[in-house]
Amino acid sequence: MSPSASEPPRRFAVVGNPDNRRVALFTDAVRAAGLPAPRVVPWIDVLRDGGADFGPAEIVRVDSPGEDEEVDRLLRGGLGPTRVEGSARWYAGLTGALAGLRGGLRLDDPDDLAVLFDKRRCHAVLDAAGVPVPASPTSGPSAAPVAGWDDVRALMREHRMPRLFVKPAHGSSASGVLAVESGGAGRIRATTSVERAPDGSLHNSLTVRRYEREADIAAIVDALAPDGLHLERWLPKASQDGRAADLRVVVVAGRATHAVVRTSRTPLTNLHLGGRRGDLDAVRRSVEAAGARWSDVLGVCERAAACFPRTLCVGVDLLPAVGWRRAAVGEVNAFGDLLPRLTGLPGSGAEGLDTYATQVAAALRHHAPPPTSGNPARRSRVAADPGPGSGATGALGRRSCVPGDPGQGTPAPEAPSPGSRVPGDSGPGSRAPGAPGQGSGVAADPGPRPPAPGTPVPSP
Repeated sequence: MSPSASEPPRRFAVVGNPDNRRVALFTDAVRAAGLPAPRVVPWIDVLRDGGADFGPAEIVRVDSPGEDEEVDRLLRGGLGPTRVEGSARWYAGLTGALAGLRGGLRLDDPDDLAVLFDKRRCHAVLDAAGVPVPASPTSGPSAAPVAGWDDVRALMREHRMPRLFVKPAHGSSASGVLAVESGGAGRIRATTSVERAPDGSLHNSLTVRRYEREADIAAIVDALAPDGLHLERWLPKASQDGRAADLRVVVVAGRATHAVVRTSRTPLTNLHLGGRRGDLDAVRRSVEAAGARWSDVLGVCERAAACFPRTLCVGVDLLPAVGWRRAAVGEVNAFGDLLPRLTGLPGSGAEGLDTYATQVAAALRHHAPPPTSGNPARRSRVAADPGPGSGATGALGRRSCVPGDPGQGTPAPEAPSPGSRVPGDSGPGSRAPGAPGQGSGVAADPGPRPPAPGTPVPSP
């Protein structure tokens, strides 16, 4: 009996907002692979119905719930879509909704996503795994609570951080982020996209502005603190054409496949806040001219992604230090793959493919129907690994970057190690010697020395 006679055909489903461009791009990629369009499960239905059910042969992608006013109101408890406050309610709503997704072959693990959307927990996981990250007093075993601006000021003094980023613990897209710097005579200023209304409410805007009255900065931080805050040292970093530069690197199935340079004249390099794309080839030349290896730069991102072994794709924000020899991971983004028309890196196995087509190909390789007879070892390559609390089968099974990390489960037999190809990958060979995990030439930059005022800065 052939496998197709006993196994239902694989089909994709996506939890998303039906009219959103993310869903449209993923649908295009699925159709381009010769498959029927994915079943779209609207976020609004998931939230109103308390979850959704998926068939055993459905490959399930969870996409961003953003850019839908009604979905955002439900997640935030009724606050308007421009409001910055309410991120803790948003997080509780998201994680609760993820727990209500039942069955299917999951491409995103609920436990991984819960960590990715808590900057304090994510930073602690990366730091424990030896992934270079900016120093932070708000993550890890000795994390300090932050009840408001007075605590931020005290931590700046205690940890000798005259410049730091203040971030909502559950924020995204630079919402609510402040780049804070102190000077002589007690002067303080903050750069942010937050707009403070006359009634004291906080709103997202597309304009990056500077606050120079400490009372205004304190009012913003005090309003954000009840939702949870994460503090990080503001690292000086490399620039391109006189603009601060960082990288968004997409990692699919353990491998860095796509990268884009983001540059800005402000501390916030997000493209929607006026940042613009830089020259990736020039970055690679700068890295190699500094005596570092490009493969090690990508390897830092792969090590970060390996901390979330049952999530197919993440976007890593990499912060290159001045001189291009060192780098730190600023954030790992669960929905960091929205890079339209960007094709894969040379040697990545994703040449000519955008981020969505790359994920479709990787998912099909990993979730190919197992044979019903024949070699048992071959069957083990695609064995399902439900993972604790995931409510789904077919987890990716890549080993966690943190030995013994609770909630990560046991890797499936013959699962690929971080940085290797997923089962069945027939793409080109691995990158040149010096791949991640073999003595990276890109050293961590914890930033123990206060940077000089005016130095180009990393994006949050």
